[in-house]
Amino acid sequence: MNDQIHTGAEHGELGDAEYAEFMELAAQEGFEADEIESELAAAGHGPLPVLAVVGRPNVGKSTLVNRIIGRREAVVEDRPGVTRDRVTYEAEWAGRRFKVVDTGGWEQDVLGIDASVAAQAEFAIEAADAVVFVVDSSVGATDTDEAVVKLLRRAGKPVVLCANKVDGPSAEADAAALWSLGLGEPHPVSALHGRGTGDMLDAVLEALPEAPAQTFGTTVGGPRRIALIGRPNVGKSSLLNRVAGEERVVVNELAGTTRDPVDEMIELGGKTWKFVDTAGIRRRVHLQEGADYYASLRTAAAVEKAELAVVLIDASESISVQDQRIVTMAVEAGRALVLAINKWDTLDEERRFYLEREIETELGQIGWAPRVNVSAKTGRHMEKLVPAMETALAGWETRVPTGRLNAFLGELVAAHPHPIRGGKQPRILFGTQAGTRPPRFVLFASGFLEAGYRRFVERRLREEFGFEGTPIHISVRVREKRGRKK
Repeated sequence: MNDQIHTGAEHGELGDAEYAEFMELAAQEGFEADEIESELAAAGHGPLPVLAVVGRPNVGKSTLVNRIIGRREAVVEDRPGVTRDRVTYEAEWAGRRFKVVDTGGWEQDVLGIDASVAAQAEFAIEAADAVVFVVDSSVGATDTDEAVVKLLRRAGKPVVLCANKVDGPSAEADAAALWSLGLGEPHPVSALHGRGTGDMLDAVLEALPEAPAQTFGTTVGGPRRIALIGRPNVGKSSLLNRVAGEERVVVNELAGTTRDPVDEMIELGGKTWKFVDTAGIRRRVHLQEGADYYASLRTAAAVEKAELAVVLIDASESISVQDQRIVTMAVEAGRALVLAINKWDTLDEERRFYLEREIETELGQIGWAPRVNVSAKTGRHMEKLVPAMETALAGWETRVPTGRLNAFLGELVAAHPHPIRGGKQPRILFGTQAGTRPPRFVLFASGFLEAGYRRFVERRLREEFGFEGTPIHISVRVREKRGRKK
């Protein structure tokens, strides 16, 4: 079986023969070529383009996000500051899919615009391919708006200016006044009522790339980029010093000593790796001040730029919501993952027993990730770290040929059909792996596949083909009913 599975970035797209085979399957099942190609393009060319929605508190960012994604998911209240953390949703407009990032509003506080406000603004803008800048047209441009404009100009990202709360023709003049910001045409919108959002989204599609280039791991033979992430004081800096064989990073019992990511080129296991030591992430990001607030955002940026995340867990403490949140961040970013349980040498038998139960229940969603029990302080089992990282990266780059995948799917559907719902039984017709880093599959089906069945398919994919140490993305395209148009 293994000789039928390829690993490596060169197989990130379908070859000519596989593409022809796949399109023939699609035609047999009644799918149009254009819908197949759009689905493969969305799934196969790296992550979806990212649109950041930014602006002051209470200008209607979350209301606009709900309008864009077509459902009420972002929390909306008529008071400033309801959105605290960045939240990502998937959206579609005019047949193109993209991600929308809803960010918390920014206020000038005692730390000033250059600290907490600029920190979140810079990261949201840095991680995006384009930005929608939301301004309350009924208030006009404020000093805070002007400060964000300066950040946008420095970042050089495409910006669509949204003049929100234009509920009728009489408010159009307020929107026109926002030309003064120097960001081009203000798009008059009522996020609450939907007025003008279509024209604004057309402008968004012009600003977004079709598919962003992957910025990580593109140098052939270059060092792999590893992000060390975890709660404050779990031993990230100690681990980096241990693998480096010298004191390169300040280590202190006081949590949060590390403020900025520190890139280190380190020889380990006969290879050069680029390690990024990141500041710990605290659970309630919005309550942090100054350097801590900024450090948590830098950590998120390091994960975005890494190929693999080593998540450190403190074995001497119970697994917390913070730990789970950090794991989720790495998984949602689509990175290869290794779980490192640190301070293992400090545990007695009883604590080890309960820790195993905690890992099983609290981190069961990443049971596919290689795990190493280490001690950064003493060096215990550090030799197991490199093989675990290599395994995870190999899984991250694994690709299954289309023919082999469809043979597997045929056997799976025959042995374990989807449950009947409403008198109908949806069926997976065929599929392909459209991309790697992480593995991305597109399944074409005769009806909607329930979440439980999708998880079952993912579990069986892992059992059959490995994929150790990597998240798997599965998208399902349902065949449209034809022949009913009059």
